[in-house]
Amino acid sequence: MQVALAQIDIKFGDPDENYRRVAAAVQQAAAQGAEVVVLPEMWNTGYALTDLAQLADTDGARTKRFLSDLAQQYHVNLVGGSVAVAREQRYYNEMLIFDRQGQLLRQYDKVHRFGLMREDQYITAGQTENVFQLDGVSAMGVICYDIRFPEWLRKQAAQGPQVIFVAAEWPTVRLPQWRILLQARAIENQAYVVAVNRVGADPDNDFGGQSLVLDPLGQVVAETTDQPAVVTATLDLQQVVKVRGSMPVFADRRTELY
Repeated sequence: MQVALAQIDIKFGDPDENYRRVAAAVQQAAAQGAEVVVLPEMWNTGYALTDLAQLADTDGARTKRFLSDLAQQYHVNLVGGSVAVAREQRYYNEMLIFDRQGQLLRQYDKVHRFGLMREDQYITAGQTENVFQLDGVSAMGVICYDIRFPEWLRKQAAQGPQVIFVAAEWPTVRLPQWRILLQARAIENQAYVVAVNRVGADPDNDFGGQSLVLDPLGQVVAETTDQPAVVTATLDLQQVVKVRGSMPVFADRRTELY
């Protein structure tokens, strides 16, 4: 599987500009031969949470049309990062997954809200898992703060996904923990991790990128710097089979205890 990390700078509170930036990044990724393009978290608005009444995408309608068209135009699967969505007078941090034909495969609302960036004051928490198939490959997707909850990822990883996609707006000050947490999630779940962070700044935070592709042993396959970039990497899914075969972690779980 050829994946692309679409590490973009998100313009705070300016959806129109951010849709343009995403379109350009997807075009670049497709030109590099990507089969799956992965976007960062809250890319339509940034963390402009106090302005969600004006900025959030109602029912995700604009984003769904936009990503569906891009997927069809470039014949790529899209792990659509996440966007701010308004639904039934509530706001959600929502990941949208599209296949090459532009079909919506999954919608996932971020389960764990990050209080340090005031998500708990504005965003409604999700309630569902996010496991899906891309080109016949089982995968799952989570959003940013979710990676600090290994039990949430393991609950889904027990269904067998070979790739864990992560969309984030992870501030620069905590990037050392970002890398360690992602490596741990890859190792313990014996899966590839494809994690995309943003770059740039908003009024309250700086974001340093360092998006990563990690193999099932936690080794770095590809990484970015702190600048906007589209970086591709190849996932050798036989490595997942090999690692899981050599150490059957999932078979050795004590599910009667935990």
